[in-house]
Amino acid sequence: MNTSRRGLSFYLLGAFFALFVLFLYGPTATILILSFQGPDGGLTFPMNGVSLHWFRNLFEQQAVGDFGGSFRRSIALGLMVMVLTVLFSVLAGFAFRRRFRGSGAIFYLAVASLIVPSILVSLGIGLFFNILGLEPSWYSSALGAHLTWTLPFGLLIVFAIFNRFNPAYEEAARDLGATPWQTVRHVVLPILLPSLIGVGLFGFTLSYDEFARTLMTAGSFNTLPLEIYGMTTNVTTPVLYALGSLTTVFSFTVIGLFFLGLIALRRRRLGHSGA
Repeated sequence: MNTSRRGLSFYLLGAFFALFVLFLYGPTATILILSFQGPDGGLTFPMNGVSLHWFRNLFEQQAVGDFGGSFRRSIALGLMVMVLTVLFSVLAGFAFRRRFRGSGAIFYLAVASLIVPSILVSLGIGLFFNILGLEPSWYSSALGAHLTWTLPFGLLIVFAIFNRFNPAYEEAARDLGATPWQTVRHVVLPILLPSLIGVGLFGFTLSYDEFARTLMTAGSFNTLPLEIYGMTTNVTTPVLYALGSLTTVFSFTVIGLFFLGLIALRRRRLGHSGA
């Protein structure tokens, strides 16, 4: 039986952690609660009744804002960024497995955008498109701006994965007569798949809620973060909170689906190994 007493530092760290959790999730919880205001409710406490009125109102024609269109654009942009992030990260991972001339410079150049302020990246890409006489758009300039944010993270994760990858699996496949492509397809990628799913999820979530790098590059049509920001200056009803609640639930749903996919993949592998 452990009779040692917890010191003052334990309670101080516990209090700090509680404040951290409150600071992190308190605003989200507040928005979620206020989104259930009654039809005559406002943007602040105390609540004037409880209802689903503002969730229903969200899907009706709004005087300002385009929730449906901006949501579809954010989903499409996030999916494109996710696919490209995984693809280029994997290709770069294979390329950097062996040192080549200039590899260090290319690596540091690729991750340099992480230390550049996002608004400057957005402004630079927007100006570059204007100089070229091209119209900035969410599927072109904004796509490039988001990749400057997601690709460095994808590269760092994939490099760490390959550093822990055992090349003996590839050697065994080649000894059994597999071609290089068969080795990659049937040996390397299946082993890396759970980590690549994580890279894809990371890329999607970073793109889905990105604001600064989209501000000057989205063109005439807003993505969801820009639409929410625009609504804060025009909408004075809890419909804005309902929108925030739905987008938060959607984000957690996407994360949950990815985790379920990983669990199903792990169980499938265990089943094959057991057989």
